[in-house]
Amino acid sequence: MSKYALISVSDKTNVVEFARELNLLNYQIIATGNTHKLLIENAVSCIEIKEFTKFPEIFEGRVKTLHPKIFGGILMRRNHITDHGEAEKNEIEAIDIVCVNLYPFPKVVDRDDFSLDQKIENIDIGGPSLIRASAKNYKFVSVLTDSSQYSNFLTELRNGSISLETRQKLAYEAFAYTSYYDTLIANYIEKEFNQPKLDFRLNLQANFGLRYGENPHQKAYLFGNFHKYFEILSGKELSYNNIVDLAAAVDLVDDLDATACAIIKHTNPCGAAVGKSVLDSYAKALSCDNVSAFGGIVAFNAEVDEATAEKLNEIFLEIVVAPSFTKKALEILAEKKNRRIVKQRTKLSESDVQIKSVPGGVLIQEKDNSKISEIELKVVTEKQVDEDQLEDLKIAWTVCKHTKSNAIIFVKDKKTIGVGAGQMSRVDSARLASEKAKQFGLNLNGAVAASDAFFPFADGLIQIAEQGITAVIQPGGSVRDDEVIKAANEKNIAMVFTGIRNFKH
Repeated sequence: MSKYALISVSDKTNVVEFARELNLLNYQIIATGNTHKLLIENAVSCIEIKEFTKFPEIFEGRVKTLHPKIFGGILMRRNHITDHGEAEKNEIEAIDIVCVNLYPFPKVVDRDDFSLDQKIENIDIGGPSLIRASAKNYKFVSVLTDSSQYSNFLTELRNGSISLETRQKLAYEAFAYTSYYDTLIANYIEKEFNQPKLDFRLNLQANFGLRYGENPHQKAYLFGNFHKYFEILSGKELSYNNIVDLAAAVDLVDDLDATACAIIKHTNPCGAAVGKSVLDSYAKALSCDNVSAFGGIVAFNAEVDEATAEKLNEIFLEIVVAPSFTKKALEILAEKKNRRIVKQRTKLSESDVQIKSVPGGVLIQEKDNSKISEIELKVVTEKQVDEDQLEDLKIAWTVCKHTKSNAIIFVKDKKTIGVGAGQMSRVDSARLASEKAKQFGLNLNGAVAASDAFFPFADGLIQIAEQGITAVIQPGGSVRDDEVIKAANEKNIAMVFTGIRNFKH
């Protein structure tokens, strides 16, 4: 009896060599249009699918593999007498190897230069059906969906036959492949056709395994397209905690409009500033807490130059990330072999959702994309704010947004000078922020403050005012707003309401 292999691939990497080896192992190859053309051009013996089925490809290739001779050959159960009888009656030949990968929808779905119709045409129909049919009949059929599988498969085939264990592994990989493909399509169509989000679909391909998770006893993996956003230019591989902190650092610095620097430790800023240059912004950010900065993540939203690189090398830092580095800056930074130098390829997506696992399911929310430039600010006190105070208030509000609740941030001259993060009481956050400022000899007189949520009582506002703060920005909305405003007036400080709360848990 003849042995048949079906090959229909969009990604033609190594397919000529694979098909040639199958020929040598006495397989007759059935191939679709472009695959057939490539194999014939390379002197690989094969039959075009329309000759095998005696039915032409129609509708510009939309229908070519959807035929009983193809699906019957894949799905027939070799150990069923009735299946053999029906196959003989209908002139169906068994197809034992199916090598298929799909139209490149994953590569075009996010491309702005492809129209809706072009993206729709990149949705494969026959391919997923072939893959599923083959995987379903894994007891008798081997299905290959990626060129990385070819070598090991051929080695085993040369030794006589493909084991059940291998066919099971290939079937699993096939179903995972079509699941990933269908998830991309469903998510795109849901958004493009403005459909209500009734289901949550998350199907990310493995990127690589990490050494461990938050702690050495926890396993961890990276899934998805992390390298769409970041490129490691130098240094060790990133750890789980590195990646979490890296994302937090970039998220903050991207939110600051001018030339800015943020220094992150355990997802909280221990310093952030806007400066006249990258070096100035780093120096100002570092001055907030140069002790906590040790072993931290430093992020910039502008190119890092030689002078800044020299300064960065003065202390131990886990990661330096920026949209670009001068050649000399890279050479200087690379002197520290264990430190990671990371290039930010593009701004982080504002459409991403945030996901947290909970017992029995997940919590999903939109990313907090609130921007101070888009918020209508309301001065609610007798004392008004001047332009310099307003600039500092906007920076304080932005840094506060990226700090764990309860959060209080002090800013002066466009740099943080006190950070109170993650406290159970807003009064404690205010106290901590002032203590940190004093620890590093920073003068709070004339500084401004931001609170991520409203003051439920006047005590937190009074705590801040007594440190020499001249203006406060906060969401407002407390039932005791009048009490808090009264306290601000009595302390002769200005207060601005944003109407936006920025809890970060």
